[in-house]
Amino acid sequence: MNIRKLEKLQSLANEMVATGFVAGVSCMVLHQGKEVCYYQAGLRDMESNLPMTRDTICRMYSMSKPVTSAAVMLLLEEGKIDLLANVADYLPGFSNPHTIQGGVPVPSKKPVTIKDLLHMTSGVAYPGESNPAEVRVAKLMDDVIARMDTEEAYTTYEFMNALGKLPLAFEPGTIWQYGFSADVLGAVVEVVSGMGFGEFLKKRIFEPLGMEDTGFYVPEEKQSRLAKLYRGYPDGLREDTYPNLGISNRMQYAPAFESGGAGLASTIDDYARFATMLLQKGSFQGQQILSPETVKFMTTAHVNEVQQKGVDTWESLAGYSYGNLLRIMTRPDQAAGICSPGEYGWDGWLGTYVMNDPAHELTFIMMQQKADTGTTEYSRRMRNVVFSALEH
Repeated sequence: MNIRKLEKLQSLANEMVATGFVAGVSCMVLHQGKEVCYYQAGLRDMESNLPMTRDTICRMYSMSKPVTSAAVMLLLEEGKIDLLANVADYLPGFSNPHTIQGGVPVPSKKPVTIKDLLHMTSGVAYPGESNPAEVRVAKLMDDVIARMDTEEAYTTYEFMNALGKLPLAFEPGTIWQYGFSADVLGAVVEVVSGMGFGEFLKKRIFEPLGMEDTGFYVPEEKQSRLAKLYRGYPDGLREDTYPNLGISNRMQYAPAFESGGAGLASTIDDYARFATMLLQKGSFQGQQILSPETVKFMTTAHVNEVQQKGVDTWESLAGYSYGNLLRIMTRPDQAAGICSPGEYGWDGWLGTYVMNDPAHELTFIMMQQKADTGTTEYSRRMRNVVFSALEH
């Protein structure tokens, strides 16, 4: 790769901080499993003037989802789950799936399946106001947050069973819509494996990969490395402490609810290990975490033409399809920047971002902690720099 071209990433990181877009940001490029460059700018804690560093711990939010997908893939390749299995076989709350039509509950024609959850075609909604399902989920989320620091806090299993009793946003399998599907999968993993979701991830993924700073909370001795979460206002950035989606802001204690869709914290180096494992067909430093065929299945688009219409409503997913909690580039002619067929990844609510490109053995990761960010102009600009630095 052309290192001189990659130096533009530092300029972009500096610009993000100088313009007040973020407090701090870091990014990393790996090629053929080896680090090519790392850049950082700004602060992880503006009040204490602490710099953004490569060992800064960030809340992953939706970049937790690819890890949850990998957990499900482990059970899939061991023959412990069937993708067409009824979720109610594991979580009885899903025994009577239904939608609301004309204000009346209408039984679903088919059950919610593991496959539906993996591809975000389940009808399980996120909190919102667009339909009765989202409104009911929002009320449940309020209760989860109200109880999260008490002895009555919802566990992963309890929360997902309660969620299963609520209306679905649509008939399972009919369309694509982002929601709590990954969290439901976390509870399924618990039931199938017989251990807590965090325990399963630690034993089967984090420890084998050496991801020592990744988990559902940040121990006291590591708290100083946890970046603060900021939100943008007309007068600048201010710290935000609201527990979005039931995720504790300071993450000081092991939570009762271990969110497979949003709950993990990690560092750029830790997440690079996970991404490299996937890029190397399930192998990392001599250990085979997932089989090559499993990784191939995991990183292949699975939604049909009708479901794809839902994916296409997201401007940031231009050119992408979806499957197994990942975006997958299938239509480069419609992409919003330089790209490669088959590249995949995801982003997070706070602007964390990961991209793997198997064709060029390329990984790009970015870390930041700004509310309501996801994929941004800067994500795309940095990606363009990374792809332009490839030399053949």
